[in-house]
Amino acid sequence: DAASEELRCAELGARLIVRGDPDYPDLLASIHDPPLVLYVQGCLRERPPVAFVGTRAPTPYGRRMARRLSGEASRRGLTVVSGLARGIDAEAHLAALDAKGPTWAVLGTGLGCVYPAENRQLARRIVAEGGAVISERPLETKPLPELFPRRNRIVAGLSWAVVVVEGRHRSGSLITARLAAEYGREVLAVPGPADSVMSEAPHRLIAEGAAMATGVEDIVGALPEGRILEPALPLSPASGFAAPAEGPAPTEEEARVLALLGADALSLDELVQLSGLDTTRISSIMFGLELKERVSSVPGQRYAQKEAY
Repeated sequence: DAASEELRCAELGARLIVRGDPDYPDLLASIHDPPLVLYVQGCLRERPPVAFVGTRAPTPYGRRMARRLSGEASRRGLTVVSGLARGIDAEAHLAALDAKGPTWAVLGTGLGCVYPAENRQLARRIVAEGGAVISERPLETKPLPELFPRRNRIVAGLSWAVVVVEGRHRSGSLITARLAAEYGREVLAVPGPADSVMSEAPHRLIAEGAAMATGVEDIVGALPEGRILEPALPLSPASGFAAPAEGPAPTEEEARVLALLGADALSLDELVQLSGLDTTRISSIMFGLELKERVSSVPGQRYAQKEAY
């Protein structure tokens, strides 16, 4: 019941974020089927998120590429998103942590039933080191096969881009990639040896038009303008989070949206209506303006120019 779920939340150090709350991630809210609620342990700190997904049984090459790309992405100021599965997911999370950056793990189970069990310590480390473990499921939900494809939409929905690192021709990572494309996000794939069955999924995506990811610059270059602040932000020794920096000047499109705000606070829906742009594009613009410290979120899931509040 609700009382026992609330007590268990407190025991796990988790909180419940309902769609419409100011803390609910804007990118995820913009997809056509966002979760009604998120159970979250840790911090959903808004560094630009990029997902890394792939096989549970990677080759040494796949492990090496997942670690290199995820670690470099983290050092460039990105949040690494993945699903806490064996293989590529775990490698991506570990590389981000080793680079002293946050990482988000999206579960197909409840937070009280982390799966696989071998990654429970990794989940605890993610939370302890400034990242987050996330689920839409009640806390004690056990692992069921049908839950994991639904989890993949959250991985894709949270992220500006999805990078596929190894997988067979029917890999679950293809589901995440196709959802990302459906949501208007960038899809990248790491090319592999032509004679490896684990290259089937990424090579299929590349043949269908996905960008190749052989280095972090491929990932950075695929993100919407303004997603990365150069150089990478220094980390605060006290918090482990990126220290604030003065953002660059707004783009022409961002300036037009700032003009719409004026001295008023407006919701995402109001900005969509006034600008004529779609929700995904407005979410992208507002995220860029927050990074540049030109706007801030205010109660009621609205945005205001910083000097106005």
